[in-house]
Amino acid sequence: MADPPSPGFDDFVRGRTPALLRAAYLLTGDQHLAEDLVQSALARTHRAWQRLDRTGNAEAYTRKTMYHLQVSWWRRRRVAEVPLDALPERTGRPGADLALRMTLRAALLTLPPRQRAVIVLRFFEDRTEVETAQLLGVTVGTVKSQTAKALAKLRTATDLDGSPA
Repeated sequence: MADPPSPGFDDFVRGRTPALLRAAYLLTGDQHLAEDLVQSALARTHRAWQRLDRTGNAEAYTRKTMYHLQVSWWRRRRVAEVPLDALPERTGRPGADLALRMTLRAALLTLPPRQRAVIVLRFFEDRTEVETAQLLGVTVGTVKSQTAKALAKLRTATDLDGSPA
């Protein structure tokens, strides 16, 4: 029988799961895979909870575990991503924000996993190049080149290069 989780861990899970799920969804591009990723990361966090609770690094540990697990999953299974046939039609003003989000999401899903991870860490998680490199286990140069390539692909895919309409 498993040990009952400590009250601090329960509070941590309840409070941080939504934010962890958002980051995991951006990494995986799939709600179910994101839930699996968060669950696996939280299971590892639970095993190290006594140490983490004392040091106050539980969220950082969980996020780093998520990124490492995702990289491991990418390496294990090279599943080809399937781009969407067509972008959703843009509607009037009320749905413009939704259309933009859907376009950006579709474009993000066309990126290779490493480039998507770099974009999520750099711009969603607001990590530095050095932090991103450490989390992904790559060099800073790799982070820079993958960021540049990913941003170029996103600009092309979304036609959002900042030029006036």
